[in-house]
Order: sequence, then C-alpha cells, then structure tokens
Amino acid sequence: MMMEVAGPWTEVFEGSEGSDHPGGGDALLGSSTLTLAPLVPDSPSVRRSQPILISSNRAKESLSASVPSIPNPFPELCSPSKSPVLISSLPPLTSDKHLIKVFGEDSHSRSVWVSPGATAREVCHLLVQTAHCSDQENWALLEVHPTLGLERCLEDHEVVLEVQATWSLKGDTRLMFCKNYAKYEFFRKPVLFFPESLISDSADGSRGMTSAELIQNLLRCGSCPEIQSFLHVKEPSRKSWKKVYFFLRRSGLYCSTKGSSKEPRHLQYVADVEDLNVYTVVNSRKLYGAPTDFTFCFKPSKNPVRVQDLKILCAENEQTRTSWTSAFRLFKYGKQLQCNYQLSKAAPRVLERKGSRLADSKSKSEASLVAMDFSGKAGGRVIQNPTEAQSAEREEGQAWRRREALRCSLPNLNSNARPSSIHRSQPWFHGGVSRTEAQRLIEKQGLVDGMFLIRDSQQHGQCFVLTLCYQLKTKHFLVIPCENGGRKYFTMDDGLTLFIDLLQLVEFHQINKGILPVCLKHPCVCVAL
Repeated sequence: MMMEVAGPWTEVFEGSEGSDHPGGGDALLGSSTLTLAPLVPDSPSVRRSQPILISSNRAKESLSASVPSIPNPFPELCSPSKSPVLISSLPPLTSDKHLIKVFGEDSHSRSVWVSPGATAREVCHLLVQTAHCSDQENWALLEVHPTLGLERCLEDHEVVLEVQATWSLKGDTRLMFCKNYAKYEFFRKPVLFFPESLISDSADGSRGMTSAELIQNLLRCGSCPEIQSFLHVKEPSRKSWKKVYFFLRRSGLYCSTKGSSKEPRHLQYVADVEDLNVYTVVNSRKLYGAPTDFTFCFKPSKNPVRVQDLKILCAENEQTRTSWTSAFRLFKYGKQLQCNYQLSKAAPRVLERKGSRLADSKSKSEASLVAMDFSGKAGGRVIQNPTEAQSAEREEGQAWRRREALRCSLPNLNSNARPSSIHRSQPWFHGGVSRTEAQRLIEKQGLVDGMFLIRDSQQHGQCFVLTLCYQLKTKHFLVIPCENGGRKYFTMDDGLTLFIDLLQLVEFHQINKGILPVCLKHPCVCVAL
C-alpha cells in the first residue's frame, strides 16, 4: 500500500527507544506506530471555559414552559412594517436624507425627511401629500424669525437645507407651511405692482411705449423696471428714522445724499442686490419704532440674522412696499422667477391629467353616472354637451339654495334643522381675531384681489366683519344681523340683500360681487399640520 503525502511532514515514532527495550530491531518494528504530523510551530495552550450549571434558571425555564403564552393585544404597535406612526418616525433606508421640521399656522409641526438638494417646491409638494391638503396650488414655505419679526417666502427653486445652514443655532428661526397667492401676482398685474410713479426715468428706453407695455416687456425677458421713491431708513445704532430717496438699478441699490437728485456726485452706493435677502417686518412699530406699518428690510443672504446687519426701510403705503420687495426679487433672480412662474402655471394642468387618469380607473357604477335633463315632455334625455352639463349642474345648485332659503324662512321651522353656527366649521372663518391680526393673515397669504376672511366684530356685538383684499389694500365690511318676518338674517347693504347664514353670504358673493369691489375668490385659511 502506497500513500502520497503533500507538504513537509515528519515521522514520529512512539516507543522507539531501542536501548530500553529488549529484542532489538524486531521489537522496534513490532511495537512502534507511525504518525504523520505537519511542521507547524507549537501553539500555546488554550484554556477553554467549562459550562456552568445554574439550577435556578432551569427551574424558571421549566416553569415558563408550563405557562400558556399571552397573546399581544396590540400587534400593530410592535410591527414597524404595519405601523404608519412608527414608519414616519423612523429614518429612511438611505442615509442621505435629512430631517427638517415645518410648522403650521396653528403652532403644530411636522417632521419630514428630505434629500440634500430638495427645493422649496418639492418640500411643499411632500407636505401637501403627507398632510392630505385639499389642493396642491399656491403653497409656500415661509422663513420666520419671531424675535426679530422677519418673514420671507422662500423661492420655489431655493434649496431648503442651504437656507437652514445660514441660521443661528441659538435662534428661534423656523419654517412655516402656508398659502401664498401673490407669489407671482406681479406677472399677472404688473401695472398694479409697478405704478408709473415709481418707475425710474432711466428705465424708459423705448419712446412711445406705455408704462404697461414697458413693464410687460421687461418681465417677459426676466428683467425688472428700475424704481425709485422716498423711503424711511432706520439710522444705525439709533432709534430715529430718516427720509431718504432710494434708487434700485441693475448695478445695485443707491440713495441720494441731496433730496431726489440723480447726479452721480449725489448718489451713494448702498448694497448689491444679488447678495441680499428681503424680508417683510411684522409689528415694526413696536419692535423698531417704525413710522408706518409698511416696513421691510434686507440682510446678507449667507450670514446669520443679526440686528446690526439689518438694513431696515419703511414705505408710506402697502403698494410702495410691495413694489420694492417685488423689484428686489426680480433683480436678484431675474429669469429664474419667470421659469418658476411658468412651472406654477403648468402644475394645474399636470393635476388635471392625473385627475383624468384617476377618473378612468373609477368603478363601473360611478362611470355609468350621466347628466340628465327631465324638463321635456317626452321624458329624460342624456346631456352630451359638457358645457350644457356644467350649466345644468350650476342651475341645480342654485335651485337647491333657493329651496333651502325658502325652507329656512318658514315660521314653524325647527331651529335645529339649520344651526346658526354653521360658519364656525368653514375654513374662512377666523373667530375673534383682531383687525390687525386679520390684516396680517391676508398679507402673509398674499395681497391678491379676492382674498377674504370673516371674523367676529370686536366693536359690535352679534355682528361679523368681512375682511377683503382689493388692489393691495385690505378693506373691512360689517355684516349686521337683522330680522324680517320673525326670521333672523344677515346683511351688508342695510337689508337690501338678506342671507340666512354666513355660508350663503359667502357663496353668493363668490358669484356676484354685490356691494363689494370684487368677488370673493381666495379664502384665507389657517393651515394645520
């Protein structure tokens, strides 16, 4: 028998001491064994642990084995895969996500995971989905500095984490999720935002062109007309304010050292617009002793907010302040704002396409519903024309309101059939907020025509106030309760038009402006997260 052994080996003979054993070689061959061992260095001896017998544990194991298991009454709380609450609190699988906290207007917050390059538009879209908002348009992220009274609407293309990186760690700066209907309103009504009195003479480069045409051309190419006006400026390290003539040009912000003179020797350079962020100032009279409430300021965009770095300006009216803040945005971002505006207009069309796809996937029972017309003598007919179907729907809604008004006007009506507090569940009703707070809410959500809310009157008992925005101004209309035929109504025109409740008043003025300067269009809602 032959055996091949690979590698170096040594022969070890047990009992091979021939001198100690009688019998010589025969004894050696008969009593020896051959062992092949590899040539390895001697390894140190290893001390192995010995198992320890613990009788008490054995007793417990036998005891627990005899007791039947108790079922878990809340299995969904112990399974993260089935718990939406735990899933929202767990970090995502990818490690490049960052957690940000966004506040609603009710002081409650929501934390969401975003990517490092997430823009304000993308974060708003994520919040709309997670908060189950009814619509997906005109949402914005507001950068709020409560202590300093500063607020700024983030542009749609701004990266949220880059904005947060400029905040002070010890400050109270926060992001707020809210509506903003006036983000791109200057593209729709440029003459209202840039009146001819504020346009600089140097901006009129085309002879025979009207102010409206000039502004439209400038906005279409992503530029902005140069503006000028007197502004109150807060002097550094002082509480006093000084009235100075300012110019906003493509090269930067300037002020005149001698009245409204535009001579180069009288112009003083103030700042470069591209390096600034513009904020509106809330409660500026109390915080900074401003001469009016129409205050705004700007600061270096990449520095933390400090009082000594703020350049605080005050305008004479809201139109002037809005013109200056809009011009700052246009001069800084230029064509980018035009692109953001085009994307905001395209968003509703995308939603309509999504809605059409969802409509196609409805159940057969819902898809079989059609509009019918039963006015003829030959029976009902299917309305094929979509325009006619929408008209019939509006007429049916108006007829329902007339029937409801007639039913509520009956003298023997049960008071519980139509609660008088139905308005309190509506998003446009804001309870007992003050006049100043109502104006601030509308200003924050956008000074666009038709923005409105209804609140309790603080001066007249049992009355309400309709607060409405028109031409960058906030107007207030008193809603007075009255009685007619033993029935309580509401009116705004001394009883000429009566409404059974505030809901009917709002629905009427959403179609007919009545005594109002404009129809009610955008309800000022309080966003809750």
